[in-house]
Amino acid sequence: MGKKFTSIELFAGAGGLALGLEQAGFSHIGLVEIDKSASETLQFNRPQWNVICEDIEKVAQRDLEKEFKIKKYELDLLSGGAPCQSFSYAGKKLGLEDTRGTMFYHYATFLNKLQPKMFLFENVKGLLSHDKGRTFKIITDIFEEQNYSIQYQVLNAVDYGVAQKRERLIVIGIRKDLENIIHFEFPKKNDKKLVLRDILKDVPESEGARYSAEKEKIFQLVPPGGYWKDIDPVIAKAYMKSCWDMGGGRTGILRRLSLDEPSLTILTTPQMKQTDRCHPVEVRPFNVRESARIQSFPDNWEFRGSIASKYKQIGNAVPCNLAKEVGKNILIALREEV
Repeated sequence: MGKKFTSIELFAGAGGLALGLEQAGFSHIGLVEIDKSASETLQFNRPQWNVICEDIEKVAQRDLEKEFKIKKYELDLLSGGAPCQSFSYAGKKLGLEDTRGTMFYHYATFLNKLQPKMFLFENVKGLLSHDKGRTFKIITDIFEEQNYSIQYQVLNAVDYGVAQKRERLIVIGIRKDLENIIHFEFPKKNDKKLVLRDILKDVPESEGARYSAEKEKIFQLVPPGGYWKDIDPVIAKAYMKSCWDMGGGRTGILRRLSLDEPSLTILTTPQMKQTDRCHPVEVRPFNVRESARIQSFPDNWEFRGSIASKYKQIGNAVPCNLAKEVGKNILIALREEV
């Protein structure tokens, strides 16, 4: 048996990132998640995981070495994607203290107290351009102040064994005393791109949302791969109401996916008017298990809570296969240090 590589995950959700990292070879010594249903999902599927269902603000204030039974500098990886609320700018260089109260602050506190060898921070692509790039600069400056050198890239899940177009910002940090020993490279894109036809075979039965009778009737007119422009404009205009006069392509309205393309980004609710993703063959949204397949969760990964909570947990997750590919390259980098 080789060395066991340890990780702690913050904002763990339903476990897409954690599961992918486990598949890559990491051993989780703790996962923090405030949502009760998501925590139950983690605990149900991995009874051996140390799941802490608590506000991260409270956890971050504790003695983390004692909490997770690991000494400072020993943890291999801290992972997670903090929800990034916008910060206020006081016209001065903001340090860690100035971001207090944001979820990001607690992530940075974990870095500060535990000094893991590497970290993985993931977020939406939009974080790069938020407030003309200032928000992201503050975040990376604060990471560097915690003793880390940073590299980042936007990765699209469709390039890494996921039948879904889903872009995520991946930020990797290496502790500065190790930056000449540990070298990380982002994973290379897969040659094969999966489409819905590849993954929607033999999906287990599951619960799922339905459209109203009126919406169902209209969706029957939309061909696979089509949207509102592909039906009678009189019917489309009546359905779209005020959206008819909006600018832009409005390509998410009455959108029906095709088996021969990847899914668009899976969302937290299956039937929002401007972001429809109708099943390619049947007239309905994707059900829970189909949505999980699109996020590359295995069929035996069960979600707990209400149907709305299950959709939300799946929609918020990092696709497992994307997490696994990034995780494998983090492990390659960490092995250089052993």
